[in-house]
Amino acid sequence: MHEPPNSPGRAAGGGTPLVRSTLEVIRGWLLIVLVIGVVGTEAELLLLKHTDGVWQLAPVALIGMSFLALGWYAVAKSPGSIRALQVVMLLFITSGGAGAIQHFLGNVADERESNPSLAGVELYKSALMGSTPSLAPGTMIQLGLIGLLFTYRHPRLGAAKRAENSSSSSRGES
Repeated sequence: MHEPPNSPGRAAGGGTPLVRSTLEVIRGWLLIVLVIGVVGTEAELLLLKHTDGVWQLAPVALIGMSFLALGWYAVAKSPGSIRALQVVMLLFITSGGAGAIQHFLGNVADERESNPSLAGVELYKSALMGSTPSLAPGTMIQLGLIGLLFTYRHPRLGAAKRAENSSSSSRGES
């Protein structure tokens, strides 16, 4: 059974105008949340002087890279700018995971130094509640996921793929 070209279930055309409009609004809000998040996180990291060594500079530099990718997207809205943003967002997620491990291990070392008799569950519990917030790097993971949601099945990526397919079919390629 074939669906009419404008039916809600038809994916190739992007769905109905209402569905496209809703997705555009959601995508716009995701972009706003991402921009606010990266600006706020960068400001907080700089105010906290999160700049001591490579590990602390990594999220600061990645957020700087996100500013470049977001700026490129704002100007060009090209498939390349969207792919660059996806790469940076994947690096955000990786950085957040590495940061959580770094924070936790730093807290474990501090707890062992201040109370050598601490071990097992009590040590890990104290480390999670230590002076360095163990879950703060989760912000990078959250921002990375928001950015990936923004780019997920982005219409500009589909337009590039359709253009590529039409050019290859016009040359007789399959």
